[in-house]
Amino acid sequence: MNSKSVLFVLMISTAFIVSCDNAKQTGTNPFLRAYDTPFGVPPFDQIKEGHFKPALEAGMKQHEAEITAIVNNAESPTFDNTIVALEQAGRLLSQVNTVLSNLNSAHTNDSIQAIVKEMAPVLSAHYDNIRLNEQLFARVKGLWDKRDSLELTDEQSKLLENTYKGFVRGGANLHGDDKDELRKINEELSVLTVQFNQNLLAETNAYELTIEDEKDLAGLPEGAIATAAETAKEKGQDGKWVFTLSNPSVMPFLQYADNRNLRKQIWEAYKNRGDNDNAHDNKEILVKIANLRLQRANLLGYPTHAHYVLEEAMAEHPDNVYKLLHDLWRPALAKAQVEAADIKKEIASAGQSFEPMPYDWRYYAEKIRQKRYALSEDEIKPYFSLEKVREGAFDVANRLYGITFRALDSVPVYHPDVEVYEVFDTDGSHLGVLYADFFPRASKRVGAWMTSYRRQRTEGGKRIPPVISIVCNFTKPVGDKPALLTFDEASTLFHEFGHALHGLLSNVTYESLSGTSVSRDFVELPSQIMENWAADPEVLKLYAKHYETGETIPDELIAKMNRVGTFDQGFATVEYLAASLLDMDYHTQTDPITIGATDFENASMDKYGLIDEIIPRYRSTYFQHIFSSGYSAGYYSYIWAEVLDSDAFAAFKEKGLFDQPTAQAFRKNILERGGTERPAILYRNFRGSDPNPAYLMKKRGLE
Repeated sequence: MNSKSVLFVLMISTAFIVSCDNAKQTGTNPFLRAYDTPFGVPPFDQIKEGHFKPALEAGMKQHEAEITAIVNNAESPTFDNTIVALEQAGRLLSQVNTVLSNLNSAHTNDSIQAIVKEMAPVLSAHYDNIRLNEQLFARVKGLWDKRDSLELTDEQSKLLENTYKGFVRGGANLHGDDKDELRKINEELSVLTVQFNQNLLAETNAYELTIEDEKDLAGLPEGAIATAAETAKEKGQDGKWVFTLSNPSVMPFLQYADNRNLRKQIWEAYKNRGDNDNAHDNKEILVKIANLRLQRANLLGYPTHAHYVLEEAMAEHPDNVYKLLHDLWRPALAKAQVEAADIKKEIASAGQSFEPMPYDWRYYAEKIRQKRYALSEDEIKPYFSLEKVREGAFDVANRLYGITFRALDSVPVYHPDVEVYEVFDTDGSHLGVLYADFFPRASKRVGAWMTSYRRQRTEGGKRIPPVISIVCNFTKPVGDKPALLTFDEASTLFHEFGHALHGLLSNVTYESLSGTSVSRDFVELPSQIMENWAADPEVLKLYAKHYETGETIPDELIAKMNRVGTFDQGFATVEYLAASLLDMDYHTQTDPITIGATDFENASMDKYGLIDEIIPRYRSTYFQHIFSSGYSAGYYSYIWAEVLDSDAFAAFKEKGLFDQPTAQAFRKNILERGGTERPAILYRNFRGSDPNPAYLMKKRGLE
């Protein structure tokens, strides 16, 4: 998932204007009655901010009653009256918190932020009360101890295992003061991670680069200029051009703007988010988070937080992660050093004599690419309108899995930009609902991600279909032109759509095992393999159509794109690996960090020999993945999964891009199974062997 920092809220949808008097009346709270909406989607048109806290409180109260009923059950513990009962408990609370969390990411405001901050420690304490309930754990442990005699199915066995380990990893085996200490750590972490996010919101949204002199736009593509003019107009600055720190704005500026001083200005603002020694500084917060995680890991019997996290991952141990990262680091750094030398030559050829800085890399790499391959983004983008790329993703899914999509216009949405689709299986039956939210706004965090409003499960033999959402930040349409994507953005759409397929095609019994409920280093396989179809020449001919003429992308242009191949992959791989190594270094500390975040980061990068022209993809102070988004000791997952997706896609290349036996094997063994089995076993069931890393090395040009 490609998500970055979060934007501070400047926009509030009318669907969420506070109506406290009505919201406090239980009878009008839409969360406290069955959703009367198509397909049971959230009633966004009825939900108001004032509904959240009462509904969360009602959900916790109901959850507590359900737990009490399990504990006080006079019957001996059974799989159904304990494990299944636990699985089904807390549905209301989960439903409310899911909507709140998703809106907090996709369409937030001051009120939502305040609710999230207030309720984070309350929810942390609520779940600790369950995990640390001794009587409840005794019932679970009793079943675990006699698991071999219970005659469970494979999926039931996995649910029992996950439930038991969840309690143990949540501190159930602790006693007395240790339990109290764990509660305090979890409560403090819940507050600090929210604060990290909110600081990042404020920092990202606070900066604007306003250009008044047209000559300062030299080098920028027409589309980037038009978007900046539209942004300025929205901000009441007609006749000017405004660039922000959202990726569709800042990255084209760094790639094309001739004005080096302005590139430096926006780059400094981008890389210093959370590191400005102001009220929104994240340096002390992130060190506290890392140290509290170490303290918690030690309390639970692990030497480091990474050992705790990786115990349940495919990687299993920090040594295995470091080995992969180090094996890739050496050839990637060597390739990046060659690329840096090329950039120095390009600077000299332009009659300049300065040493390249990070804000120069994208600019001069683009110059080299245009000279070497006669290819620019402006030549490519007309063939990648958002509509055609979305249709292309749908078409690939249809050819692989036989599923189809129908646009819905009578389903409530949380913002007018949101699209909704009903998804049908091969036999025409209802498979699920897909929300798609593509454009940036001040109320949405940057990046791209997939989430759900309802995960798939089975009840009474009936499949309860999922409600899935993908959220992106692509450049909005300007004037008469549709939204035109870079090829990287097209790949991002396919990526998030791959996550959506993982959720939509899930076909398991238990919700906690469905869809993307798998380890971090396996969850990116279904998303990243879709990027391979996005780039394949055969597939490009299906969906890459010129937005004006309808002409299919010509073979010559595809050939140019292919010739670019692994150009600049040294840079891309090194900046990613640097962030992954930084993450692991923070979370393999065996003693508390006593130096500042900047010194820690610099020492880490110096240790690996990171060159001055490149910084980690995410510096510590805006590394949201690891400090607030669940990827701590897990950012390596993208490259780990790339080993899997490169090998898995090779199976399709060997037998045909849309070979049905291969597609059905991937659907049945990966996409439908969720977390019902260990990932390594699921992968072997599909491929017949463990993945071969040679495909990744070739793909990135690192052989």
